[in-house]
Amino acid sequence: MTHKTLSKPDNNNNTMRVIVPLQGVVQGRGGLFLGSVIPCALFYFLQLYFKQFRHNSNSNTDPTHDPNPNSPSSTNETSPSTSPSSIEFNGLPRTWSRSLLSPKSGKWPVHVSGRVGSLLKNSETPYFVGLNKYKEDAYDEIENPNGVIQLGLAENKLSLDLVKEWLLENADEAILGGKKISGIASYQPHDGLMELKLAVAGFMSQIMDNAVSFNPSQIILTAGATPALEMLTFCLADPGNAILVPTPIYPCLDWDLKWRTGVEIIPVPCRSADNFSLSISALDRAFSQAKKRGVKVRGILITNPLNPVGNLLNQETLYSLLDFAREKNIHIISNEIYAGSTHGSEKFVSMAEIIEPEDLDRNRVHIVYGLSKDLSLPGFRVGVVYSYNQDILSAAKKLARFSSISAPTQCLLAAMLSDAKFIQNFIKINKERLRRMYDEFSLGLKKLGIKCAESNGGFFCWADMSGLIRSYSEKGELELWGNLMNVAKVNVTPGSCCHCIEPGWFRFCFTTLTLKDIPIVMERIGRVIENCKSHI
Repeated sequence: MTHKTLSKPDNNNNTMRVIVPLQGVVQGRGGLFLGSVIPCALFYFLQLYFKQFRHNSNSNTDPTHDPNPNSPSSTNETSPSTSPSSIEFNGLPRTWSRSLLSPKSGKWPVHVSGRVGSLLKNSETPYFVGLNKYKEDAYDEIENPNGVIQLGLAENKLSLDLVKEWLLENADEAILGGKKISGIASYQPHDGLMELKLAVAGFMSQIMDNAVSFNPSQIILTAGATPALEMLTFCLADPGNAILVPTPIYPCLDWDLKWRTGVEIIPVPCRSADNFSLSISALDRAFSQAKKRGVKVRGILITNPLNPVGNLLNQETLYSLLDFAREKNIHIISNEIYAGSTHGSEKFVSMAEIIEPEDLDRNRVHIVYGLSKDLSLPGFRVGVVYSYNQDILSAAKKLARFSSISAPTQCLLAAMLSDAKFIQNFIKINKERLRRMYDEFSLGLKKLGIKCAESNGGFFCWADMSGLIRSYSEKGELELWGNLMNVAKVNVTPGSCCHCIEPGWFRFCFTTLTLKDIPIVMERIGRVIENCKSHI
């Protein structure tokens, strides 16, 4: 395309230039006419418009009509502070001329990816709504006794006093004592310091009663268990592939696995009739249905103990699961983040125990762990990928650059986990407190006529409140959730957020409370129950 530059001097010896296409290449009939005649006509139209515009402007800015001839606007001089971009040409500001000549007005909204819209939409679920309402109006025994009580977040505050005591005595020495500043201020391996890997491996064995040992060289450290889950999903499946997930499951799993990987999850419903236990036959049906739809299933994700139910997977079930994975040639991700937070008589069994003698199937088993639950340190953001697959470990090591843990945090936790006396005492006391809190809370619900699923681990009571909903549906469940949230001011998680197909189940996380909070919670829930019974 050729252009011609037309210039016309003004009274200020400034020039306004207009670039006009004199010839364009237009496909189809009338190309020459459309490509040259029309642009020229448009050019002359604009010239007439500008000429008339300048004439009107000049008449308004003529010095003879200026009541203050000595004002800066009446002279031909430009003040030193005036930038070239602000100079006006015969009454037509440069910014005006650019907006008139350019089809790009700058009034369109700034584009963001479609992923942003998806993230914003997902923040409107009851789970996130409840968390936000708690932040806005948090309960405090003295400062805000009528505020929202938090029972929707799986966070253990029962033994924070033990952690605080250790930190006050040892934090300074643990972070910097005897070390050069470069040891914490310089770049460190993205996948974690070997010092912390050794300590984490020992801690994992200890909370599992030393039933299995863990090799530090098979550990990748991440900034929390969520990045660990996402990292494994990224490594095991391509966008559009799927992971089988027995449900109910914790409410954030969809986003942990799907948001950035593009991998789908296929919920595999478990039933209350058998305490929501894992069913191999249900997994097989889900796998077959996915295959018919042309969806490739790459793995199974289990959480043991199960969040939100709290039941444990026994040895027989884990062996059956391994056989199923071998038959379908898929992976197993075992999320064992609550391994040390058991409070019943049933023994926890790690997938690592099952795979120890199975040399041929080790490459398909991967374990996720973290210190958020068992050590009450969610704010420290420490997660673990433990895999027997060297390709996965190599890839995860590279991906760890996006979720590495700070060096001071690693030094601090390595010292804490290496304090055998502290760790032994913490595990013992934490389990005792966990058991007592579970007994007291579940008893309180029982007195209100609310039955809970049998639980041996985790921070939650999985409560059946289906008898209180007006309609046996998700709508009825959310109506009851709204009453608990807005009337009782108790934030709980409705089962529909956990992919539970049976309406009326709710997750109550009791480890955010103290023993003296329980009567207050029960009194508030009791008011809602009485109100529901009067309308049923």
